[in-house]
Amino acid sequence: MTFIHDDFLLDTPQARRLYHEYAAPLPIIDYHCHLPPDQIADDKRFENLYEIWLAGDHYKWRAMRSNGVPERYCTGDATDWEKFLKWAETVPYTLRNPLFHWTHMELKKPFGITDKLLGPDTAKAIWDHCNRLLATEDFHARGLLRQARVTVVCTTDDPADDLEPHRRLAADTGFPVKVLPTWRPDKAMAVDDPERYNAYLDRLAAAADTDIASFDDLMAALHKRHAFFHEHGCRLSDHGIDTVWAEPYTEADIRAAFAKIRGGRALDADEIARFKSAMLYEFACMDHARGWVQQFHIGALRNANLRRFRELGPDTGFDSIGDRRYAEPLARLLGRLDAEHRLAQTILYNIHPRDNEMLATMIGNFQDDTVPGKMQFGSAWWFNDQLDGMTRQIEALSQLGLLSRFVGMLTDSRSFLSYSRHEYFRRLLCRILGRDMAGGLIPDDIEWVGRMVRDICYDNARRYFPFEAPPAEAAA
Repeated sequence: MTFIHDDFLLDTPQARRLYHEYAAPLPIIDYHCHLPPDQIADDKRFENLYEIWLAGDHYKWRAMRSNGVPERYCTGDATDWEKFLKWAETVPYTLRNPLFHWTHMELKKPFGITDKLLGPDTAKAIWDHCNRLLATEDFHARGLLRQARVTVVCTTDDPADDLEPHRRLAADTGFPVKVLPTWRPDKAMAVDDPERYNAYLDRLAAAADTDIASFDDLMAALHKRHAFFHEHGCRLSDHGIDTVWAEPYTEADIRAAFAKIRGGRALDADEIARFKSAMLYEFACMDHARGWVQQFHIGALRNANLRRFRELGPDTGFDSIGDRRYAEPLARLLGRLDAEHRLAQTILYNIHPRDNEMLATMIGNFQDDTVPGKMQFGSAWWFNDQLDGMTRQIEALSQLGLLSRFVGMLTDSRSFLSYSRHEYFRRLLCRILGRDMAGGLIPDDIEWVGRMVRDICYDNARRYFPFEAPPAEAAA
């Protein structure tokens, strides 16, 4: 039985040709992910399938909890095999959840399993087969990136990080994958908790080798670290924000708020909003000055289950789609930057599918002639990263912008097995375009549409981002 077969999702002759001739042969630029750079630098060997596939995977944990699995098999003290078996018992219940597709696509590539569906009856055979492969060099961290034919990886890094793994990787001329840091300064504006914020400022001060006693000191430290990241190849920033902050403020407001929180006192809601507004603006100006691309991931409601947050910490599967409106502050922020000629190339991601059309139209307000597709409506993110969500994002961008200028897919993942998401996206893109060709909605010209597929899957990203990536042919 082969579930993920060669023509999976490709339901027209045109879709099959677009995928097999144009999309499938292309390498991957993974311009946003959460892979640990030290694991790449160390060429980590994974002990077993649990470690590479389930550890830290809050998507799977949410499904297991929904299936009544006790927490000890998700984040607790059960053995790796016991946790994997509970996941295998859950998989048959994930039909129509994207996890069912992702699971079997990842078993096919890179593990070569096409004749089995994961379940309690096949768990031991799959566990043993995959563990044997994980012991070989091709299935260490670097080998998996080579197998997926990745040319560039952009990790996610805090301004206080020392970037030591990136230095080692840059010095290793024998590894063909370019691994670059991404500036993620969220903690530098997270002033909701004075104790946590001041502890972070102390860490940032140590990294910048300076004291941070005033707002001017903070900005000096951040500028110093921004330059340090640039020296180490960083060309992208990323911001994970629950909403967009663009409240009016004065310099006196921000200096007073900083002095207050640095003194250990909590800010009120208006002070928090003004401070975050100032920081988003300052970060954007830094990025523009160095020619970076800025990314905004907007709208997640994080740590909704406070009991579980206290027990397990963040990023453990208790986040959801938020419901805050942000069109007006987003327009104010982008408009201010545009008026000052400080608007960097920008990618906007939404977690609420309600906001698809809003973002698809918002980017059109701020395009210019500096680079085609300067403003991007980013690929379907997080809870939207599935067939319906990706389709809705593609349709909104197609109807209200230029799909042909889209920079395409990313993994946004902590797993070295997640490159199947690029295959998933490419198959869906070819299905949509193939159906349009078959239905007479666009020309039935395989070469013309094939060039569009190639651009979206690789070449647009290669041209858009200010780092060097090889032509697809050179990476083949």
